[in-house]
Amino acid sequence: MNMTSQLTDERRTELKAQYPEVFHQDPVKKFRPIAIVAALMAYLVACFFFFNIPQVFSDAKWDRAGLYMADWVSWQAQPKIRFRDDGIELQYPRFSPLGENPNPDWVTANDARDAFRVDFGDGNFIVVHEGLVEIKKGGQRYDVVITDDAALLPENATSEFEERNGRVKLSFGFAGNIEIRNTQVRVWRRFWGWENFFFDPGSAYWGMNGFEVIGMIAAGPQIEEGQSNLSVAINDFLYNAEWQHADVFVKLLQTIVMAFVGTLFAAILAFPLAFIAARNITRSNTANWLMKRSFDFLRSVDMLIWALFFTRSFGPGPIAGIAAIFFTDTGTLGKLYSEALENVDDKQREGVKSLGASPVEVQRFGVVPQVLPLFASQALYFWESNTRSATIIGAVGAGGIGLKLLEAMRTGTDWENVGYMVILILIVVFVFDNISNHLRSKLIGEEAR
Repeated sequence: MNMTSQLTDERRTELKAQYPEVFHQDPVKKFRPIAIVAALMAYLVACFFFFNIPQVFSDAKWDRAGLYMADWVSWQAQPKIRFRDDGIELQYPRFSPLGENPNPDWVTANDARDAFRVDFGDGNFIVVHEGLVEIKKGGQRYDVVITDDAALLPENATSEFEERNGRVKLSFGFAGNIEIRNTQVRVWRRFWGWENFFFDPGSAYWGMNGFEVIGMIAAGPQIEEGQSNLSVAINDFLYNAEWQHADVFVKLLQTIVMAFVGTLFAAILAFPLAFIAARNITRSNTANWLMKRSFDFLRSVDMLIWALFFTRSFGPGPIAGIAAIFFTDTGTLGKLYSEALENVDDKQREGVKSLGASPVEVQRFGVVPQVLPLFASQALYFWESNTRSATIIGAVGAGGIGLKLLEAMRTGTDWENVGYMVILILIVVFVFDNISNHLRSKLIGEEAR
Protein backbone atom coordinates (compact mmCIF):
# COMPACT_ATOMS: atom_id res chain seq x y z
CA MET A 1 0.00 0.00 0.00
CA ASN A 2 1.33 3.48 -0.90
CA MET A 3 1.91 5.32 2.38
CA THR A 4 1.95 8.75 0.69
CA SER A 5 -1.72 8.33 -0.17
CA GLN A 6 -2.54 8.51 3.58
CA LEU A 7 -0.92 11.96 3.91
CA THR A 8 -3.14 14.97 4.03
CA ASP A 9 -2.71 17.80 1.56
CA GLU A 10 -1.37 20.01 4.33
CA ARG A 11 1.25 17.42 5.26
CA ARG A 12 2.32 16.98 1.62
CA THR A 13 2.69 20.75 1.27
CA GLU A 14 4.72 20.85 4.48
CA LEU A 15 7.06 18.05 3.27
CA LYS A 16 7.56 19.71 -0.12
CA ALA A 17 8.50 22.94 1.60
CA GLN A 18 10.82 21.13 4.02
CA TYR A 19 12.57 18.99 1.37
CA PRO A 20 12.38 20.96 -1.89
CA GLU A 21 15.46 19.19 -3.39
CA VAL A 22 13.54 15.88 -3.30
CA PHE A 23 10.25 17.04 -4.78
CA HIS A 24 11.61 19.72 -7.12
CA GLN A 25 14.75 18.25 -8.66
CA ASP A 26 16.79 20.54 -10.89
CA PRO A 27 16.10 19.52 -14.54
CA VAL A 28 19.78 20.05 -15.37
CA LYS A 29 20.89 17.57 -12.70
CA LYS A 30 18.11 15.19 -13.66
CA PHE A 31 19.15 14.92 -17.30
CA ARG A 32 22.92 15.39 -16.81
CA PRO A 33 23.81 11.67 -16.98
CA ILE A 34 21.77 11.26 -20.17
CA ALA A 35 23.41 14.36 -21.67
CA ILE A 36 26.90 13.04 -20.82
CA VAL A 37 26.18 9.67 -22.41
CA ALA A 38 24.69 11.35 -25.50
CA ALA A 39 27.70 13.67 -25.84
CA LEU A 40 30.09 10.74 -25.52
CA MET A 41 28.23 8.77 -28.19
CA ALA A 42 28.20 11.80 -30.51
CA TYR A 43 31.95 12.21 -29.97
CA LEU A 44 32.62 8.56 -30.80
CA VAL A 45 30.48 8.78 -33.95
CA ALA A 46 32.35 11.94 -35.01
CA CYS A 47 35.70 10.20 -34.48
CA PHE A 48 34.43 7.18 -36.44
CA PHE A 49 33.87 9.29 -39.55
CA PHE A 50 36.70 11.79 -38.95
CA PHE A 51 39.28 9.01 -39.06
CA ASN A 52 37.41 7.32 -41.92
CA ILE A 53 37.20 4.02 -40.06
CA PRO A 54 34.99 2.29 -42.70
CA GLN A 55 37.55 2.99 -45.43
CA VAL A 56 40.41 1.85 -43.21
CA PHE A 57 38.72 -1.47 -42.51
CA SER A 58 37.79 -2.00 -46.16
CA ASP A 59 41.36 -1.34 -47.34
CA ALA A 60 42.99 -3.42 -44.60
CA LYS A 61 45.07 -6.40 -45.74
CA TRP A 62 43.75 -8.87 -43.20
CA ASP A 63 45.43 -11.83 -44.87
CA ARG A 64 48.79 -10.10 -44.66
CA ALA A 65 48.21 -9.28 -41.00
CA GLY A 66 47.61 -12.98 -40.38
CA LEU A 67 50.81 -13.90 -42.19
CA TYR A 68 52.80 -11.38 -40.15
CA MET A 69 51.48 -12.97 -36.98
CA ALA A 70 52.30 -16.41 -38.36
CA ASP A 71 55.87 -15.23 -39.00
CA TRP A 72 56.32 -14.94 -35.23
CA VAL A 73 55.86 -18.69 -34.76
CA SER A 74 57.26 -20.02 -38.02
CA TRP A 75 60.32 -19.96 -40.26
CA GLN A 76 60.88 -19.83 -44.01
CA ALA A 77 63.17 -21.56 -46.47
CA GLN A 78 63.83 -19.53 -49.61
CA PRO A 79 65.12 -21.54 -52.59
CA LYS A 80 65.43 -19.99 -56.04
CA ILE A 81 65.10 -21.72 -59.38
CA ARG A 82 67.06 -19.73 -61.97
CA PHE A 83 66.68 -19.88 -65.73
CA ARG A 84 70.12 -20.26 -67.33
CA ASP A 85 71.20 -20.49 -70.96
CA ASP A 86 72.07 -24.15 -70.44
CA GLY A 87 68.96 -25.05 -68.41
CA ILE A 88 67.56 -24.38 -64.96
CA GLU A 89 69.41 -24.33 -61.65
CA LEU A 90 68.26 -24.72 -58.03
CA GLN A 91 69.92 -22.38 -55.53
CA TYR A 92 69.61 -21.74 -51.80
CA PRO A 93 70.71 -18.64 -49.83
CA ARG A 94 74.29 -18.68 -48.57
CA PHE A 95 73.18 -18.90 -44.94
CA SER A 96 70.19 -21.12 -45.41
CA PRO A 97 68.55 -22.54 -42.25
CA LEU A 98 68.66 -25.89 -44.08
CA GLY A 99 72.46 -26.04 -43.86
CA GLU A 100 75.28 -26.00 -46.40
CA ASN A 101 73.96 -28.86 -48.54
CA PRO A 102 70.18 -28.65 -48.31
CA ASN A 103 68.12 -31.52 -49.63
CA PRO A 104 64.58 -31.03 -48.32
CA ASP A 105 61.95 -33.62 -49.18
CA TRP A 106 59.54 -30.96 -50.42
CA VAL A 107 61.86 -30.07 -53.36
CA THR A 108 62.44 -32.79 -55.95
CA ALA A 109 63.98 -32.95 -59.41
CA ASN A 110 63.50 -35.39 -62.25
CA ASP A 111 66.41 -37.52 -63.40
CA ALA A 112 67.45 -35.09 -66.10
CA ARG A 113 67.19 -32.17 -63.65
CA ASP A 114 65.39 -30.13 -66.28
CA ALA A 115 62.38 -29.66 -63.99
CA PHE A 116 62.01 -29.03 -60.27
CA ARG A 117 58.91 -29.62 -58.18
CA VAL A 118 58.16 -27.70 -54.97
CA ASP A 119 55.38 -29.08 -52.76
CA PHE A 120 53.26 -26.82 -50.56
CA GLY A 121 51.12 -29.56 -49.00
CA ASP A 122 47.44 -30.46 -49.43
CA GLY A 123 48.01 -31.36 -53.08
CA ASN A 124 49.37 -27.90 -53.94
CA PHE A 125 52.67 -27.69 -55.80
CA ILE A 126 54.56 -26.03 -58.62
CA VAL A 127 56.71 -27.64 -61.33
CA VAL A 128 59.30 -25.38 -62.93
CA HIS A 129 60.28 -26.18 -66.50
CA GLU A 130 62.39 -24.14 -68.84
CA GLY A 131 60.01 -21.46 -70.14
CA LEU A 132 57.01 -22.74 -68.15
CA VAL A 133 55.85 -22.91 -64.53
CA GLU A 134 53.04 -25.36 -63.87
CA ILE A 135 50.99 -24.49 -60.78
CA LYS A 136 48.54 -26.79 -59.03
CA LYS A 137 46.40 -25.15 -56.38
CA GLY A 138 43.01 -26.18 -55.02
CA GLY A 139 42.76 -28.92 -57.64
CA GLN A 140 43.08 -26.40 -60.49
CA ARG A 141 46.06 -26.17 -62.84
CA TYR A 142 47.53 -22.85 -63.99
CA ASP A 143 50.35 -22.42 -66.51
CA VAL A 144 52.65 -19.40 -66.34
CA VAL A 145 54.58 -18.96 -69.58
CA ILE A 146 58.04 -17.42 -69.30
CA THR A 147 59.20 -15.14 -72.12
CA ASP A 148 62.45 -13.23 -72.52
CA ASP A 149 60.87 -10.13 -71.01
CA ALA A 150 58.24 -11.25 -68.51
CA ALA A 151 56.21 -13.94 -66.83
CA LEU A 152 52.71 -14.04 -68.31
CA LEU A 153 49.58 -14.31 -66.22
CA PRO A 154 47.72 -17.60 -66.83
CA GLU A 155 44.64 -17.36 -69.02
CA ASN A 156 42.49 -18.91 -66.28
CA ALA A 157 44.07 -16.84 -63.49
CA THR A 158 41.86 -15.97 -60.53
CA SER A 159 41.96 -12.94 -58.24
CA GLU A 160 44.53 -14.79 -56.12
CA PHE A 161 47.15 -14.06 -58.74
CA GLU A 162 48.95 -10.75 -58.78
CA GLU A 163 50.80 -9.45 -61.85
CA ARG A 164 53.04 -6.42 -61.73
CA ASN A 165 56.01 -5.30 -63.84
CA GLY A 166 56.22 -8.64 -65.61
CA ARG A 167 56.18 -10.63 -62.35
CA VAL A 168 53.49 -13.08 -61.28
CA LYS A 169 52.88 -13.64 -57.58
CA LEU A 170 50.74 -16.25 -55.85
CA SER A 171 50.20 -17.13 -52.20
CA PHE A 172 49.58 -20.62 -50.86
CA GLY A 173 48.47 -19.26 -47.50
CA PHE A 174 50.49 -20.25 -44.48
CA ALA A 175 52.47 -22.80 -46.56
CA GLY A 176 54.23 -20.02 -48.44
CA ASN A 177 54.18 -18.07 -51.68
CA ILE A 178 55.99 -17.73 -54.99
CA GLU A 179 57.16 -14.97 -57.30
CA ILE A 180 57.76 -15.84 -60.96
CA ARG A 181 60.05 -13.64 -63.06
CA ASN A 182 61.51 -14.05 -66.51
CA THR A 183 64.87 -14.91 -64.91
CA GLN A 184 63.93 -16.98 -61.88
CA VAL A 185 61.23 -18.40 -59.63
CA ARG A 186 61.52 -17.34 -56.01
CA VAL A 187 59.95 -19.60 -53.38
CA TRP A 188 59.13 -18.86 -49.76
CA ARG A 189 58.21 -22.11 -47.98
CA ARG A 190 56.91 -21.73 -44.43
CA PHE A 191 57.00 -24.23 -41.54
CA TRP A 192 55.81 -24.10 -37.94
CA GLY A 193 58.35 -23.60 -35.16
CA TRP A 194 61.66 -21.81 -34.67
CA GLU A 195 64.21 -23.53 -36.88
CA ASN A 196 67.75 -23.93 -35.48
CA PHE A 197 66.75 -22.22 -32.21
CA PHE A 198 69.28 -24.14 -30.13
CA PHE A 199 72.04 -24.91 -32.65
CA ASP A 200 72.78 -23.46 -36.08
CA PRO A 201 74.03 -25.54 -39.05
CA GLY A 202 77.64 -24.81 -38.05
CA SER A 203 77.29 -26.66 -34.75
CA ALA A 204 78.19 -30.31 -34.21
CA TYR A 205 74.84 -30.65 -32.43
CA TRP A 206 72.81 -29.37 -35.39
CA GLY A 207 70.00 -31.69 -36.43
CA MET A 208 70.07 -33.69 -33.17
CA ASN A 209 66.99 -34.08 -31.03
CA GLY A 210 67.05 -33.48 -27.29
CA PHE A 211 67.90 -37.06 -26.33
CA GLU A 212 70.76 -37.19 -28.84
CA VAL A 213 72.17 -33.91 -27.50
CA ILE A 214 72.04 -35.19 -23.91
CA GLY A 215 73.65 -38.45 -24.96
CA MET A 216 76.44 -36.63 -26.80
CA ILE A 217 77.11 -34.40 -23.80
CA ALA A 218 77.05 -37.26 -21.30
CA ALA A 219 78.83 -40.07 -23.14
CA GLY A 220 79.70 -39.00 -26.67
CA PRO A 221 83.20 -38.64 -28.14
CA GLN A 222 84.96 -35.38 -27.45
CA ILE A 223 84.02 -32.79 -30.07
CA GLU A 224 86.77 -30.23 -29.49
CA GLU A 225 90.09 -30.83 -27.82
CA GLY A 226 90.45 -29.08 -24.49
CA GLN A 227 86.71 -28.49 -24.10
CA SER A 228 84.00 -30.65 -22.64
CA ASN A 229 81.02 -31.44 -24.80
CA LEU A 230 78.84 -29.49 -22.37
CA SER A 231 80.91 -26.32 -22.77
CA VAL A 232 80.78 -26.75 -26.56
CA ALA A 233 76.99 -27.10 -26.41
CA ILE A 234 76.63 -23.99 -24.24
CA ASN A 235 78.97 -22.00 -26.49
CA ASP A 236 77.16 -23.14 -29.65
CA PHE A 237 73.81 -22.19 -28.12
CA LEU A 238 74.88 -18.75 -26.94
CA TYR A 239 76.65 -17.87 -30.19
CA ASN A 240 74.02 -19.32 -32.50
CA ALA A 241 74.50 -17.33 -35.72
CA GLU A 242 70.79 -17.19 -36.50
CA TRP A 243 69.38 -16.40 -33.04
CA GLN A 244 72.37 -14.66 -31.37
CA HIS A 245 71.25 -15.65 -27.88
CA ALA A 246 74.30 -14.17 -26.11
CA ASP A 247 73.82 -10.78 -27.75
CA VAL A 248 70.08 -10.82 -27.01
CA PHE A 249 70.72 -11.65 -23.34
CA VAL A 250 73.32 -8.89 -23.05
CA LYS A 251 70.97 -6.36 -24.64
CA LEU A 252 68.16 -7.49 -22.33
CA LEU A 253 70.45 -7.02 -19.33
CA GLN A 254 71.34 -3.55 -20.62
CA THR A 255 67.63 -2.71 -20.72
CA ILE A 256 67.16 -3.87 -17.12
CA VAL A 257 70.22 -1.91 -15.96
CA MET A 258 69.04 1.21 -17.84
CA ALA A 259 65.68 1.07 -16.07
CA PHE A 260 67.19 0.41 -12.64
CA VAL A 261 70.02 2.96 -12.73
CA GLY A 262 67.90 5.69 -14.35
CA THR A 263 65.11 5.24 -11.79
CA LEU A 264 67.55 5.01 -8.86
CA PHE A 265 69.33 8.25 -9.77
CA ALA A 266 66.01 10.00 -10.35
CA ALA A 267 64.62 8.91 -6.97
CA ILE A 268 67.81 9.97 -5.17
CA LEU A 269 67.81 13.45 -6.76
CA ALA A 270 64.04 13.98 -6.55
CA PHE A 271 64.04 13.26 -2.82
CA PRO A 272 65.88 16.43 -1.63
CA LEU A 273 64.47 18.60 -4.42
CA ALA A 274 60.92 17.71 -3.36
CA PHE A 275 61.59 19.30 0.06
CA ILE A 276 62.42 22.56 -1.72
CA ALA A 277 59.25 22.37 -3.82
CA ALA A 278 56.95 21.60 -0.87
CA ARG A 279 55.33 24.82 0.42
CA ASN A 280 54.99 23.58 3.98
CA ILE A 281 58.68 22.59 4.17
CA THR A 282 60.46 25.44 2.39
CA ARG A 283 58.85 28.80 3.24
CA SER A 284 59.88 30.55 0.05
CA ASN A 285 57.38 31.07 -2.74
CA THR A 286 60.17 31.79 -5.20
CA ALA A 287 62.03 28.56 -4.41
CA ASN A 288 58.78 26.57 -4.49
CA TRP A 289 57.76 28.03 -7.84
CA LEU A 290 61.16 27.57 -9.52
CA MET A 291 61.50 23.97 -8.36
CA LYS A 292 57.99 22.99 -9.42
CA ARG A 293 58.46 24.60 -12.84
CA SER A 294 61.72 22.65 -13.18
CA PHE A 295 59.81 19.44 -12.46
CA ASP A 296 57.20 20.46 -15.04
CA PHE A 297 59.87 21.03 -17.67
CA LEU A 298 61.62 17.71 -17.05
CA ARG A 299 58.44 15.62 -17.18
CA SER A 300 56.73 17.56 -19.98
CA VAL A 301 59.43 16.49 -22.44
CA ASP A 302 58.66 12.87 -23.28
CA MET A 303 61.22 10.21 -22.45
CA LEU A 304 61.50 9.36 -26.15
CA ILE A 305 62.47 12.96 -26.95
CA TRP A 306 65.08 12.96 -24.20
CA ALA A 307 66.42 9.68 -25.60
CA LEU A 308 66.81 11.22 -29.07
CA PHE A 309 68.54 14.25 -27.55
CA PHE A 310 71.02 12.22 -25.50
CA THR A 311 71.65 9.80 -28.35
CA ARG A 312 72.85 12.79 -30.36
CA SER A 313 74.95 13.96 -27.42
CA PHE A 314 76.50 10.70 -26.18
CA GLY A 315 76.00 8.50 -29.22
CA PRO A 316 73.99 5.27 -29.31
CA GLY A 317 74.18 3.20 -26.17
CA PRO A 318 72.75 2.66 -22.69
CA ILE A 319 74.15 5.94 -21.30
CA ALA A 320 71.65 7.85 -23.44
CA GLY A 321 68.84 5.61 -22.18
CA ILE A 322 69.83 6.06 -18.53
CA ALA A 323 69.97 9.83 -18.96
CA ALA A 324 66.55 9.91 -20.64
CA ILE A 325 64.94 7.90 -17.82
CA PHE A 326 66.78 9.95 -15.20
CA PHE A 327 65.59 13.31 -16.55
CA THR A 328 61.97 12.29 -17.10
CA ASP A 329 61.57 10.48 -13.77
CA THR A 330 63.27 13.24 -11.79
CA GLY A 331 60.49 15.58 -12.88
CA THR A 332 57.67 13.10 -12.28
CA LEU A 333 58.92 11.74 -8.96
CA GLY A 334 59.78 15.24 -7.77
CA LYS A 335 56.20 16.36 -8.38
CA LEU A 336 54.73 13.29 -6.64
CA TYR A 337 57.12 13.56 -3.71
CA SER A 338 56.46 17.28 -3.18
CA GLU A 339 52.70 16.73 -3.21
CA ALA A 340 53.08 13.93 -0.65
CA LEU A 341 55.17 16.22 1.56
CA GLU A 342 52.53 18.95 1.40
CA ASN A 343 49.98 16.51 2.80
CA VAL A 344 51.95 15.17 5.79
CA ASP A 345 50.54 15.31 9.30
CA ASP A 346 51.95 18.47 10.94
CA LYS A 347 51.31 17.13 14.44
CA GLN A 348 54.35 14.85 14.20
CA ARG A 349 56.50 17.76 13.08
CA GLU A 350 55.29 19.93 15.91
CA GLY A 351 55.90 17.13 18.38
CA VAL A 352 59.52 16.71 17.29
CA LYS A 353 59.99 20.49 17.19
CA SER A 354 58.70 20.87 20.75
CA LEU A 355 61.54 18.66 21.96
CA GLY A 356 64.04 21.27 20.78
CA ALA A 357 65.06 19.51 17.57
CA SER A 358 66.86 21.43 14.84
CA PRO A 359 65.07 22.11 11.51
CA VAL A 360 66.95 19.24 9.87
CA GLU A 361 66.02 16.88 12.70
CA VAL A 362 62.39 17.99 12.47
CA GLN A 363 62.31 16.87 8.82
CA ARG A 364 64.31 13.71 9.55
CA PHE A 365 62.13 12.45 12.40
CA GLY A 366 58.85 14.26 11.85
CA VAL A 367 58.41 14.07 8.06
CA VAL A 368 60.60 11.38 6.51
CA PRO A 369 59.07 8.43 8.46
CA GLN A 370 55.64 9.47 7.16
CA VAL A 371 56.57 9.70 3.48
CA LEU A 372 59.43 7.24 3.05
CA PRO A 373 57.25 4.13 2.45
CA LEU A 374 55.22 6.07 -0.12
CA PHE A 375 58.36 7.42 -1.81
CA ALA A 376 59.86 3.94 -2.04
CA SER A 377 56.59 2.50 -3.33
CA GLN A 378 56.38 5.12 -6.08
CA ALA A 379 60.05 4.59 -7.03
CA LEU A 380 59.44 0.83 -7.30
CA TYR A 381 56.44 1.40 -9.55
CA PHE A 382 58.48 3.63 -11.85
CA TRP A 383 61.29 1.06 -11.92
CA GLU A 384 58.79 -1.56 -13.09
CA SER A 385 57.28 0.82 -15.65
CA ASN A 386 60.68 1.92 -16.94
CA THR A 387 61.59 -1.68 -17.70
CA ARG A 388 58.99 -1.45 -20.47
CA SER A 389 59.87 2.13 -21.43
CA ALA A 390 63.56 1.27 -21.78
CA THR A 391 62.62 -1.11 -24.60
CA ILE A 392 60.96 1.71 -26.54
CA ILE A 393 63.71 4.27 -26.11
CA GLY A 394 66.25 1.61 -27.04
CA ALA A 395 64.67 1.48 -30.49
CA VAL A 396 65.79 5.08 -31.19
CA GLY A 397 69.42 4.28 -30.41
CA ALA A 398 69.50 4.32 -26.61
CA GLY A 399 70.77 0.75 -26.49
CA GLY A 400 69.28 -2.33 -24.95
CA ILE A 401 67.02 -4.92 -26.48
CA GLY A 402 64.86 -2.24 -28.12
CA LEU A 403 67.59 -1.55 -30.68
CA LYS A 404 67.99 -5.27 -31.31
CA LEU A 405 64.23 -5.58 -31.74
CA LEU A 406 64.15 -2.74 -34.26
CA GLU A 407 66.98 -4.29 -36.28
CA ALA A 408 65.09 -7.58 -36.52
CA MET A 409 61.90 -5.81 -37.60
CA ARG A 410 63.66 -3.79 -40.28
CA THR A 411 64.82 -6.89 -42.14
CA GLY A 412 61.20 -7.94 -42.71
CA THR A 413 62.27 -11.61 -42.62
CA ASP A 414 63.25 -12.16 -38.99
CA TRP A 415 59.82 -11.96 -37.37
CA GLU A 416 60.44 -15.17 -35.45
CA ASN A 417 63.38 -13.38 -33.79
CA VAL A 418 61.03 -10.52 -32.99
CA GLY A 419 58.61 -12.97 -31.38
CA TYR A 420 61.47 -14.46 -29.34
CA MET A 421 62.57 -11.08 -28.00
CA VAL A 422 59.01 -9.99 -27.26
CA ILE A 423 58.51 -13.15 -25.17
CA LEU A 424 61.73 -12.42 -23.25
CA ILE A 425 60.53 -8.86 -22.59
CA LEU A 426 57.16 -10.14 -21.39
CA ILE A 427 58.87 -12.56 -19.00
CA VAL A 428 61.08 -9.82 -17.58
CA VAL A 429 58.14 -7.43 -17.18
CA PHE A 430 56.08 -10.17 -15.49
CA VAL A 431 58.89 -11.01 -13.04
CA PHE A 432 59.64 -7.36 -12.24
CA ASP A 433 55.94 -6.58 -11.86
CA ASN A 434 55.56 -9.31 -9.24
CA ILE A 435 58.74 -8.28 -7.41
CA SER A 436 57.65 -4.64 -7.39
CA ASN A 437 54.14 -5.48 -6.18
CA HIS A 438 55.54 -7.63 -3.38
CA LEU A 439 57.99 -4.97 -2.21
CA ARG A 440 55.38 -2.21 -2.39
CA SER A 441 52.91 -4.24 -0.36
CA LYS A 442 55.59 -4.81 2.30
CA LEU A 443 56.47 -1.13 2.40
CA ILE A 444 52.90 0.09 2.86
CA GLY A 445 52.06 -2.69 5.31
CA GLU A 446 49.60 -4.62 3.19
CA GLU A 447 49.56 -8.27 2.27
CA ALA A 448 50.60 -9.08 -1.29
CA ARG A 449 47.60 -9.71 -3.44
